[in-house]
Amino acid sequence: MKAIWNGQIIAESNDTKVIEGNHYFPPNSISSEFFKPSDTHTTCPWKGVASYYTLEVDGKQNADAAWYYPETSELAKQIKGYVAFWKGVAIEE
Repeated sequence: MKAIWNGQIIAESNDTKVIEGNHYFPPNSISSEFFKPSDTHTTCPWKGVASYYTLEVDGKQNADAAWYYPETSELAKQIKGYVAFWKGVAIEE
């Protein structure tokens, strides 16, 4: 699977985990030069507290377009540290 934004592949893996329709990419599959830490956090009742990244590609930013769970509940331990996308990021095979 590939995550693509602004014409750039920002993550690629054959080992994503699909939860609630979202592909979660392993941490080592993201191109970290495009990911900037965000101060945004949200809470999922069953996964835990999510942290976010802002994407930056060719001078354009997509605020909080990627999220991950640095710590998870026991139910979501399979996605600990994995990164998922929204806000116009295309997920393709």
